[in-house]
Amino acid sequence: MRHCDKTFIAWKRYESRFMKFLDLVKVYIRSGSGGAGSVSFRREKNIEYGGPDGGNGGHGGSVWVEAVEGLNTLIDFRYQQHFFADNGKSGMGKQRSGPHGVDKVLKVPVGTEILDEDQETLLADLTKVGNRALLAQGGNGGFGNLHFKSSTNQAPRKANPGQEGVERTIWLRLKLIADVGLLGMPNAGKSTFLSATSNARPKIADYPFTTLYPNLGVVGIDSSEFVVADIPGLIEGAHLGHGLGDLFLGHVERCSVLVHVIDITHDNFLNNFNIIIEEVNKYGNALSDKPRITVLNKIDAFSVDEREFYKEQLKEIIDDPIFMISAVSGEGIEKLLREIRIEVDKGKTPNVEEEQGSLEWHP
Repeated sequence: MRHCDKTFIAWKRYESRFMKFLDLVKVYIRSGSGGAGSVSFRREKNIEYGGPDGGNGGHGGSVWVEAVEGLNTLIDFRYQQHFFADNGKSGMGKQRSGPHGVDKVLKVPVGTEILDEDQETLLADLTKVGNRALLAQGGNGGFGNLHFKSSTNQAPRKANPGQEGVERTIWLRLKLIADVGLLGMPNAGKSTFLSATSNARPKIADYPFTTLYPNLGVVGIDSSEFVVADIPGLIEGAHLGHGLGDLFLGHVERCSVLVHVIDITHDNFLNNFNIIIEEVNKYGNALSDKPRITVLNKIDAFSVDEREFYKEQLKEIIDDPIFMISAVSGEGIEKLLREIRIEVDKGKTPNVEEEQGSLEWHP
């Protein structure tokens, strides 16, 4: 086996292990330029003054982005960041127009936002399968000399060049679409909870920052299902980007309910609770307005009296529902899942008053 083959295989193994998820990528796009118009005259036997017959140039291809099924990462854009649509072809004689350029379509997961180069201006938000957005319009084809024929100019010798294509830089940012978002400090037991309640198999270990990228799992309870997103643990300053916290919080923006998982075995779990709440409030984007369920995890390490003591401590500072579970033993999980299902169903129920208001007759 050649050395280059061994290198390629080693890279593929590394890629399959560590590069499965990517949620932010910069790409360069360019639409196709229009084809030039043709300067041509009819030349046939026994026809002395054939006149102009130059065709128009074809339009350049456009660049589109489309949300498709079966994708949950932007990893494909790590290896290809430049996307160019085809140019239109030039016009020809005998009044033949040039072929149009072929469009370029970027296929992205559902939930992808398209941002301008400044990473702040939102160009499109693709939240459903089949959503499409035009990123760069192809250039128009130039007119052939046939277009310029008039009563005063029977034999024009001019044609237009094609319009130049549009070149721009954009950012693709993926925000996962889930019903429930798990929040918490590192090593709070979020991934263990997801693994215990769904078919997802995130990496689990007894040290912080085991989870390096978001995981999705489908949870079933009482003949109904909902999607849960487990994001990596947050740290103080997450809303400012510390520990990539701002990117991780973006993945729970679309959730109907937030589940705050707290490690009750931590010496200062109340301080950890306050840190997460503060980061959610400072992040903005209405994240703090979402329904929130607070969960005390790892209760199997304490007696019943100790559990109630810690729960009462937390009740003094919040009004949200508090549940006590052990993701390892399964204690309290079924009751928690039923409460989550109720909150998810509330989020899916349409507002009757708004629907009736939209049906009012207006002159």
